[in-house]
Amino acid sequence: MKNIFVIILSLFCEVLFSQIAIGKTSVSSPSASLDFEIANRGMILPWVTSTGAVAGVVNGTMVYDLIDKKVKVKYASGWKDLSVDTSGTTVDPVTNVDGVTIQNAATENTAAKTSVGTPTSTPGILVLEDSNKAMILPKVASPHLTIVNPAPGMMVYDTFNKQLAVFNGKVWTFWKQ
Repeated sequence: MKNIFVIILSLFCEVLFSQIAIGKTSVSSPSASLDFEIANRGMILPWVTSTGAVAGVVNGTMVYDLIDKKVKVKYASGWKDLSVDTSGTTVDPVTNVDGVTIQNAATENTAAKTSVGTPTSTPGILVLEDSNKAMILPKVASPHLTIVNPAPGMMVYDTFNKQLAVFNGKVWTFWKQ
């Protein structure tokens, strides 16, 4: 009974405060809705068979497109490519296993959704719905040197160069304001 009460209280607090820390005990900024531990790991975007196959997508959606092996973000005018190099791959260089075969073997739960903030009907796997908060990406100094085996679609904030870094399965692409 005590465990059930703790779980219910935790879920209530999570919805009430709309801030989540992953891999650490607290969120580092009051303007963050989702904050990751500082470590040599990144956030992996959902893999899609093509951006054209994604239904009901909203602006700001980010995916890894398996057709052209690129990380993309949705804008009103269409999909913007965040991967400069087009030679991405889903084959793990250490195990030589193609991640697509692992993904295709899994049963997809189309109703799966996690929402941080006030839930709406916005489609997506992980939806951050705060009007005054944002996600803080995992922070990694020089990810191209420190992340040993990044997955395709991985995103981090490079703290050394102060820029967004995305991995397309072959190379890192860096974006700076």
